[in-house]
Amino acid sequence: MSTNKTTPIRSSEITPQQLYLSRREFMKAAGLAGLGLALAACGPQSAVMDPLPTPADLQTAAATDELSDPLTAYDDITTYNNFYEFTTNKERVHLLARDFQTSPWTVEVSGLVHQPRTFDLDDLRRFGEEERIYRLRCVEGWSMVIPWLGFPLAALLRAVEPMGSAAYVAFQTLNDPVQFPGLSSRSYPWPYTEGLRLDEALHDLTILATGLYGQPMPPQNGAPVRLVVPWKYGFKSIKSIVKIELLDYQPATLWSTVAPNEYGFYANVNPEVDHPRWSQSSERRIGELSRRPTLMFNGYAEQVADLYAGMNLRRNY
Repeated sequence: MSTNKTTPIRSSEITPQQLYLSRREFMKAAGLAGLGLALAACGPQSAVMDPLPTPADLQTAAATDELSDPLTAYDDITTYNNFYEFTTNKERVHLLARDFQTSPWTVEVSGLVHQPRTFDLDDLRRFGEEERIYRLRCVEGWSMVIPWLGFPLAALLRAVEPMGSAAYVAFQTLNDPVQFPGLSSRSYPWPYTEGLRLDEALHDLTILATGLYGQPMPPQNGAPVRLVVPWKYGFKSIKSIVKIELLDYQPATLWSTVAPNEYGFYANVNPEVDHPRWSQSSERRIGELSRRPTLMFNGYAEQVADLYAGMNLRRNY
């Protein structure tokens, strides 16, 4: 069917190679090489670092995703946010998140693993950093194109050595009512939880993001570390992660618990399966006035459709 037809690309090309093979190469391609960026926290550090480029500098590179869609403006990405732990008002999240404390921070990885471990931010930086330009499709019908900075989730999972019985990965957001005023709402079973099948978690497109537009992750976007799964609706990409657990059963997730008739466990972008209250056949790209057709698996069908071979994607929505 037509929604499955996308430009064939390898996962390594999701971020255009000529611009994003590394942060340094991106600076070079954008004409900003003199600004200099450390490639990874585990690499050698110079005594005097050149200033970081601003998001505005990066936008002038006019980078696009592999479908030639331009990046969403940094200001739009950082001022239009779903983060109910702060507030349900998208345009106020960034205001309430200004003083969010992300250091010290740890991510506990446990469950069906041979090497359970708690990672601090320095540990996570040792996995390196790479740029990935991904489309983000919200279940509400809007979308963005975001240049994330992060590393494959598979790298962290390999470090803890999953047991053969592990089949799912569960994630949990920080549960701190002092920093998250939205936790006072009794409408949701806090803390925020999400989950993936293990094969989804190990897929090369799935990353733990620590920044965007070449800068550290803003609090309103999920600092200091969030999940990004680009072929699924945005609510699957859980923010401000503090716990990851490998399981042999499908974990409960916040939205599939609150409204199981509206939000399934898989949450794959599918224009042929409408939300009970609105169509999913089209979307509005933030920064644009008109709507555009929604692509199957958010345009990543070439890379991920085989994960669901033989599944009924209407029943497993």
